[in-house]
Amino acid sequence: MDLHLRGSVVLITGGTDGLGAALAERLVEEGARVAICGRDPERLEAARARLSDLSSDVLAVRADVTHPDQLAAFVTAAAERWQRIDGLVNNAGQSAAGRIEEIADEAWTADLELKLLGAVRATRLVLPHLRAAGGGSILNVLAVGAKAPGAGSMPSSASRAAGMALTKALSKELGPERIRVNALLIGVIESGQWVRRAEESGRSLDQVYADLVTASGIPLGRVGRADEFADLAAFLLSERASYLTGTAINLDGGASPVI
Repeated sequence: MDLHLRGSVVLITGGTDGLGAALAERLVEEGARVAICGRDPERLEAARARLSDLSSDVLAVRADVTHPDQLAAFVTAAAERWQRIDGLVNNAGQSAAGRIEEIADEAWTADLELKLLGAVRATRLVLPHLRAAGGGSILNVLAVGAKAPGAGSMPSSASRAAGMALTKALSKELGPERIRVNALLIGVIESGQWVRRAEESGRSLDQVYADLVTASGIPLGRVGRADEFADLAAFLLSERASYLTGTAINLDGGASPVI
């Protein structure tokens, strides 16, 4: 299926590895021009090199979404290079979970800064460009815990639930301007964080994934693949999903108890 993404410009925060990197590669394969940002310079350079093997029309900028000036510089660099922006993927995040009495105020603040306010700021920055383009698409990458949080899942589950509310409110606010806003809620999907967790624990990656499947009770009996995320995310960004806005779609192998 042709997603009609050729020539479009899409920005991805947290695009240096895992799901963000997989999506960037899929978009480049579809002919889109892609800008990614991330905090780690080594991962950023590795992602830039992979994307450059697929296309010369990519941009990689070192930026931390919790620093407004760095985020603004990222958006400005993309707009100046291509003179337009058609899509934004708010994908920056990391695992943060514990029991309420164990979580200090600083951890709450840091999680909200990264996952909620980072998305709010990025959205504000790209809106003038989406309007100038006559419309566009914003995709917020969240987690299924936003719909059905479990014990010991905060602050992430609370931040992600706020991201769902942001998605719905923005879809109503921006819909008249042909700017669609959707959320993709992931369960256990292959990503760099699980690779790093395996390395830190001294276990094999296969064992980590097997333990996650058991703990999560995934009906399909396996973790999701990064390319499955990339396929769905690319569709939601494209004009093929032109009548989809304000949705929060689970990508979790059926693990969530709610739809």
